[in-house]
Amino acid sequence: MNLKFSILFTLFGSAIMWAQTDSLYVEIDTTVQWETQPNKLINSAAMATFWTKLQKNSLQKNGKISIVHVGDSHIQADLFSGYFRRKLQEQFGNAGRGFVFPHSLAKTNGIDEVRFSSLSVWESQRNIYPDTGAPVGLSGFALFTRSIDCAIEVQIRKTEAAFHTLKIITPQNQRMFDVALQAQSVTVETEVQQPQVHKIKNGESLSVIADKYNVSVKALKAANGLKNNNIRAGKSLQIPVNQTVKKATQRWEYNRIAPVLKEGYHEFTSDTLQHRIFLLPHAEAASYALNGLVLENKNSGLIYHTIGVNGAKFSDYNKYALFFEQLKVLQPDLIVLSLGTNESFDKLISTEYITQLNVFLERVRKEVPQTAFLVTTPPPSLFKRKFPNTFVADYTQEILKQAEVQNYAVWDMFSQLGGLFGMKEAVKQGWIGADRVHYTKAGYEKQGQLLTDAFLEAFQLFNSENGK
Repeated sequence: MNLKFSILFTLFGSAIMWAQTDSLYVEIDTTVQWETQPNKLINSAAMATFWTKLQKNSLQKNGKISIVHVGDSHIQADLFSGYFRRKLQEQFGNAGRGFVFPHSLAKTNGIDEVRFSSLSVWESQRNIYPDTGAPVGLSGFALFTRSIDCAIEVQIRKTEAAFHTLKIITPQNQRMFDVALQAQSVTVETEVQQPQVHKIKNGESLSVIADKYNVSVKALKAANGLKNNNIRAGKSLQIPVNQTVKKATQRWEYNRIAPVLKEGYHEFTSDTLQHRIFLLPHAEAASYALNGLVLENKNSGLIYHTIGVNGAKFSDYNKYALFFEQLKVLQPDLIVLSLGTNESFDKLISTEYITQLNVFLERVRKEVPQTAFLVTTPPPSLFKRKFPNTFVADYTQEILKQAEVQNYAVWDMFSQLGGLFGMKEAVKQGWIGADRVHYTKAGYEKQGQLLTDAFLEAFQLFNSENGK
């Protein structure tokens, strides 16, 4: 990559260069020239095993290809990754929505194709926080409760996300949930005590009121927490009568189905496409935790899993062994990595960023050695909506330098969006948000379009070089 720039750093006061605060002033040499790079995957040969399987499946149309996209808030919103997923599935077939997580129950933003609801309040923890022992797993979240009424309704809102197979991922693959396809409302009548209240009138005493309702003074005092016989007109007394009335209440009943135990998950399968299902607390479980679900259909083609956590860095994913253990459930043929923005705002130097990236690669390869990797460089952003983010420029250079050494492909999003000097165009086109860090829907879709073009061109090149 021909990245030519000259940067002067000026620190305010005695601030340390790599401090967590945005105290960095960046002055750009205005004589610098930016050289536009071709929109291509770099070192795409590192994806040879993936290209081979994709080529075979494109011809025979009888298998499934698994892609996992891991990232931060740019991915949790699923706009960039969602565009890429839709375009690939249009080209190669839709084998399922893939991995999903009930972000709404964790009180954060999530996807719109699947809606989750529960009457219980769930506790949650993101991987960006210190490890407290919470079961943070494949989603980058821990979601847990002890409530025995923690049923979750899963409702498919878009037809393309309907499924034949549901995989339930829990800590250590414990059976914490049963499933049900239907819920039936049942009316139950119960006897409840009828409350009765007496408003005290002038001249009334406790004994007079007790005689009126045929109760003892002692019982009347106990029902109202009175320590003596003093009462005041205008106040109200609860009358401890034994009268009851019938009260109708509604409750839900389910026909429970036991999911089948598999290696790393519990599975439910159906011959017909499902658009709604219930996760029910398993009676023998003492507590309940959900790391995520996988939705698959019977079609051949691509399953595209997205995993994003607001604020996440490589080091956050690296903290939790459960993430890497559960990654095996997805059987990834390709893992796309899109992280770096949060590291840059922590002023993490590029060598430390690359160290954490390499730790991530090593841990994944230990669990799923067959997978290929595609690393996307971080998108351009501004510090304090004013100063170009030079840290992501450094990350970009180091990612490209390490591509062949670490055997991964690269899509250089940083360069394709103009690099250090692309913000003016991003603002003009309406691609960047007001914070100059997150992108608009149009901006994320532009990223997805560029990645799609580079990906398909690389696949066509592979086909031509391999006689297809």
